[in-house]
Parts: sequence; structure tokens; C-alpha cells
Amino acid sequence: MTSTPTARPVVDFWFDPLCPWAWMTSRWMDEVSAIRDIDVRWHVMSLSVLNEKKDDLPDRYREMLAAGWGPVRVIVAAARDHGDQVIKPLYDAMGTRRHPGGQEDWSAIIAESLAEVGLPAELADVAGTEDVDALLRESHGEGISLVGEEVGTPVVAIDGVGFFGPVVTPAPTGEVAGRLFDGLALMTSVPGFYELKRTRTAGPSF
Repeated sequence: MTSTPTARPVVDFWFDPLCPWAWMTSRWMDEVSAIRDIDVRWHVMSLSVLNEKKDDLPDRYREMLAAGWGPVRVIVAAARDHGDQVIKPLYDAMGTRRHPGGQEDWSAIIAESLAEVGLPAELADVAGTEDVDALLRESHGEGISLVGEEVGTPVVAIDGVGFFGPVVTPAPTGEVAGRLFDGLALMTSVPGFYELKRTRTAGPSF
């Protein structure tokens, strides 16, 4: 008796360029893509949207969220004008500068990243407007609808079943990365599985 080949898993990954933990998880997903036969689709979600109605945020976090509208708007505008295939390279360019690179000026990060990816510099102009906010909210809503409002970024879904995380540091590599994905895939196959968590004791290790 021959077995029927299973369909290639579809992994949907929602990120916000602001978040160092999403960055760590995205590096893990890059590793998984190299050693597992999966189809990864990249999407924007927004911590600024997620927290916009919360009144009890520390001032420093509120300032970070105010700056966070710009990069996600630019990625959404780039995808609108040039296709979803630009999302990941633009995220990689922004994230490399912001996280391991330590840059804090989002205007410079956006301008340099657009140039690196070969996209028009004028896309940066959308950062300070609401022109693409409907598309941003739509992408954000698709991710958050899988996991609920009380989480953050990243959201990772396998064949439509999503979880917040995994939150990892440093990003696993090689077959360790593959086994972590296998475990997440197993959890998504259990309809009643919701949560597995422990307190973080280390920060992002880029």
C-alpha cells in the first residue's frame, strides 16, 4: 500500500517591524524554510493598531507606538503597488537596521530599506498619512482574528491555525529549528490546544 503525499503546509507569518521578538521568530522561520517543505506567506500586523485604544500605556511605549505607524504603512503601500513579494525583503532590510543594527531613526531606516530593495523613495511619504490604513487594518485583523486581542506579534499560522509566537532567543538554527516547527505543527493539529508559556528570563539575542 502506497501512502498519499500530504499537501505542502502553508505558513502565514504576521509581524511588526517594531518588535524584536517578531524579528527573532522570523529568523527562525527562515531556517525552517531551508529545511522543511513549506510555503511561507508574510503579512503585516501592527502593535500601534493593537494598542491604539489602550489608555494605561507607559509614555515611552506610547511614543514607540506612535513611531510604529510609519514602517508598517510603508510595507503595506509597497505591497499594494509592487506585489506581496516585496514584503519579506523590505521587512528584512528594515529589521536588520533596527534590531541587530540598532538604528532608531525610522525615517532613515525606511529610506535606506526602500533603496536597498529597489523600491521608489516616494513610498516613504505614506508613513505620515492614513492613505493605506484600511489595508493595514485588514492585514492586521486577519492575523489577530486567529489568536485574539490579548497577544502581540508575531502570529504564526500553519494551514489556518494560528498562535502567538513562538517567542525564542536566540533564533534556533538547523535541525533544532526544524524540530521546533514540527512541534508547533503538531500543536496546531490538536483542536483544543490553546496555550503553553513560561516567563522570559533573557532578552533578544541577535
